[in-house]
Amino acid sequence: FRSCCCVRRGSASMAGVEEQQQRLQRAVDAMVEGLERGNIRVMQGKMFRCSAQCCENEGASMQQVHQCIERCHAPMAQAQSAVTSELERFQNRLARCTMNCNDRAKDALDTGTKEPQARMQLETCVSKCADEHMNLIPSMTRKLKDSLISIPQ
Repeated sequence: FRSCCCVRRGSASMAGVEEQQQRLQRAVDAMVEGLERGNIRVMQGKMFRCSAQCCENEGASMQQVHQCIERCHAPMAQAQSAVTSELERFQNRLARCTMNCNDRAKDALDTGTKEPQARMQLETCVSKCADEHMNLIPSMTRKLKDSLISIPQ
């Protein structure tokens, strides 16, 4: 979730932007860990138990066991796909927001704005992106939990 910025990294306010981005990353990591602990581990347990039952069927052919195991793994694959897709959408939205900030700062420089003022405008804009996306995490979490719960086991 790093932004592409046209500012020098040494500035004090840029450090604040980087801290906000780290805070956002920690929040996303915490969300994913919560989903993993609360939903995905349960699904993994069911998947492994189901797969073990497939293997215990002594009368099944190798192909039947393989198909059985694939059926057991399908809900987990669907869950991983849902989480990955939602995180990609979130990251793409954040990237578009920060790219818009970069474009605005570059436009400001092109129209004669002094570099320190353009840098401050960029940092303020990127901070706003981070705040806006931080506020999206609770609804993204609810959406993902609902999605995971709705996957037939």
